[in-house]
Amino acid sequence: MTKTWYSDLPKFYQNQIRAMGLDEAGLARRRFMKGAAATVGVAMLGANSQQARAASQMTYMCWEGYNDPRIIDPFNKANDTEIGFDLIVDSPGGFAKLQAGASREVDIVSSDMPWITRMGPAGLAMELNPDDYADVYGSFYDQFKPPFEPLLSDGKTIGVATRWGWVGPCVNTDVTKPEVWKTYDPVFDPANKDKICVMDWGDWPILPMALHAGINPYEELDAAALEEVRKVLRAMFKNTRTIVGDLTQAQKGLLDGSLLGCIGAGSYLTSAVRKQGHKNIMGLVPEPKNGLKQGIIWVEATAILKETDQPELAQKLLKHVVSKDAGKVLSLLDSTCNVVTNKAVEELYSQEEKDILQVDYMWHAWDNSQMHRIAPNIDEMLAIWQEELAAAK
Repeated sequence: MTKTWYSDLPKFYQNQIRAMGLDEAGLARRRFMKGAAATVGVAMLGANSQQARAASQMTYMCWEGYNDPRIIDPFNKANDTEIGFDLIVDSPGGFAKLQAGASREVDIVSSDMPWITRMGPAGLAMELNPDDYADVYGSFYDQFKPPFEPLLSDGKTIGVATRWGWVGPCVNTDVTKPEVWKTYDPVFDPANKDKICVMDWGDWPILPMALHAGINPYEELDAAALEEVRKVLRAMFKNTRTIVGDLTQAQKGLLDGSLLGCIGAGSYLTSAVRKQGHKNIMGLVPEPKNGLKQGIIWVEATAILKETDQPELAQKLLKHVVSKDAGKVLSLLDSTCNVVTNKAVEELYSQEEKDILQVDYMWHAWDNSQMHRIAPNIDEMLAIWQEELAAAK
């Protein structure tokens, strides 16, 4: 079998890449269509097309929210720039596009940190000199200042952390007490049968359950460890049939009290409803158990593409994205609210905004959580998930 650039990824991610048409065959079709469209476009635009371009242009691959006009417009104005966007819907897809050739068209990317980290050994990311970002790191939380190990590749910095949050039980404190959730035990309590929602979000509900069972899913797992994962998922499915893939459905159940809690989400789920005034909805992190931290920290980061023809401008944009003013916008979007890595942003928050973001809780979450990365045995764990879910129906 021919080896592809994604052959070393777990099959879970390989299947996502193929489903999105980002494998070799799909990208070949895209290149053909793009070439045909470009030929037609040149014929129609004529000689005046160059005059329509801004003085400087860049392409920014990012999650929705990083393209907020309140972040981008001031930068464009100050730098006589026009930034185009390639919005990603999931990190494997964004990485696949870069690996398949989009790195020649994209200048800068903001994505989930495990995939930014992979850009280093893949030869996609420009090495960053931390000294060039001394003014940026000067206002960062200490936890994200260099050397920040998750964003090092062969000892070299390849990205800057931008935004983060935690995965743990999401609860309605009007119907359940936060202290009850010092462990994931309520998930298995017969008194809570079908009152706990489980998000059907790939690895996110599996990883916390593995940690609860005393298994570190971020390490290589043998057959015995995978059997423990099977047992804990079987017990979970025995006590709940409320498996949902829609974030709003989970939020609704928490708000109306029909659900005591939700597993496989966290601050990303709770922040939007807290912004609407529902401070009784909280994202929590259990206490360590069996020597393992039970929460999970996710981080987004920004890197500059090695092939950019605008390295200085891309570095300016990176610094702008993590600046104080841009950071506040990024942390309080309409769709979701999440804390950022720039400590100076806290000065801009009202007490209400701090409550929305659970600023008083975030370092408790950090101290009791694992750092998220690609789980080596995710394929086997997802297969177990499907088998046990089917058996429980």
